[in-house]
Amino acid sequence: MGVLEQDNFRYQTVEKHLLGMIDSGALNMGDKLPSLRGMSRDLGVSISTVNQAYVELEGKGIIESRPRSGFFVRRSAPRMPTPDTVCETTDEARPVTRSGLIRTVLEAVGDKEMVPLNVFEPTADLLPVKEMSRVMSQVMREHPEDALEYDIIPGNAELRRQIAMLHMETGCPVRPDDMIITIGCFEALYIALRATTRAGDTVLIQAPTYYCFLHLLENLGLRVVEIPSHIDRGVDPADLASALRRFDIKACIFSPNYNNPDSSCTPDSAKREIVNMLGGLDIPIIEDDVSTTLHFGPKRPTTMKQYDEKGLVLLCSSFSKTLCPGYRVGWILPGRFMERAMEVKYTTNVCTPTPTQRAVAEYLRQGRYPRQLKKLRRTIESQMDTMLRHIGDSFPRGTRVTHPQGGGVLWLELPGNVDSVDLFFAARENGINIAPGSIFSTQDKFGSHIRLSCTSLWNDSIKNALETVGGLARSLQK
Repeated sequence: MGVLEQDNFRYQTVEKHLLGMIDSGALNMGDKLPSLRGMSRDLGVSISTVNQAYVELEGKGIIESRPRSGFFVRRSAPRMPTPDTVCETTDEARPVTRSGLIRTVLEAVGDKEMVPLNVFEPTADLLPVKEMSRVMSQVMREHPEDALEYDIIPGNAELRRQIAMLHMETGCPVRPDDMIITIGCFEALYIALRATTRAGDTVLIQAPTYYCFLHLLENLGLRVVEIPSHIDRGVDPADLASALRRFDIKACIFSPNYNNPDSSCTPDSAKREIVNMLGGLDIPIIEDDVSTTLHFGPKRPTTMKQYDEKGLVLLCSSFSKTLCPGYRVGWILPGRFMERAMEVKYTTNVCTPTPTQRAVAEYLRQGRYPRQLKKLRRTIESQMDTMLRHIGDSFPRGTRVTHPQGGGVLWLELPGNVDSVDLFFAARENGINIAPGSIFSTQDKFGSHIRLSCTSLWNDSIKNALETVGGLARSLQK
């Protein structure tokens, strides 16, 4: 291996190398790790970098130090089985009735007294806090009057130009005038639904799906048809075709890349087939694209928007999962629905806050974003691996869990008919928030599932919370 990248997170590359040796069987339980000096020489990094990686792995319970002997593998980490796909295509279009429980889950968002295992949001220690603070100060200092005024309704021109460049770099030709800046991705989804449907219409979604989609659909008076989200292949075009023959679908909502909560990824060939299928019927696709940039492998997945030749894909995204959740900066590419989308924006909040738009635009202009994404992806992947190892130790035997290749969440299926809503309330009494599976579908198919976030740096608080939730799950087995 060549010289590792020179940044503050290079020790994580050493961690990943060692975890790969453990997972492959090159290092087994009880084996001694290479010396600090030997690893330093082999990987081309400093001894202090290797030492930091060893200390981090020891803190995660993967290795242990023995006085005057070195570091040793503490245990092996067998891969846990993945959950079964239990959802089916619904037999009828149905109203959504999950808002009460969803509101209860959302009550804890931002509560600093709770351990946040439920929120898919990078914590501050994973974000460029100082850099964003400097950029915001620069914006306020250089353009104080402009920052206090309305920006144009479609959004700050420089921000739209920078986002268009990001899309073009991934093979999706986008012009600044093709987008509207929104208050996070959720407003983008709201605009997309308002632009393509009206109360009483039927919308098709994959299940399980992000519970805030269901909350929004319920509040807009829309009916829902669900098709399965397969953990190994995302949305299957055959499932979609079957549903289209049976129902009058007005729009579809898909998260084709690292679907929240099961992290499924629809293959590129299937995305193309789905876009062509729905294009032939003139049915719009609302694409949630917030997780695509969080791929762990070297290649970024394509979006459905990249295959859209008719303007029927409304891509919705934001910087909330990667850069600045609290700034609430998102965008929508509404395609042929631009005029209607602008009407909805006019009558919702007129425009997105000016200071946050300008700060994000300046951050992107300075070329800082790719570096932030690279570090964030590497950190989340490491966090996820650590959580998987501790779930295997702490949760009931027979627990199933996803092994994502991107995104930031784990989807668990608990054995013994554990009621995830009971587990949610028991965990909350212990100062821990989790997301019960029941809120991710209109069907009663995920009562023994939970979603856990992997976007907080590993520490004793997260470790103890996982052990507590695992113990509670064991106590609730029937």
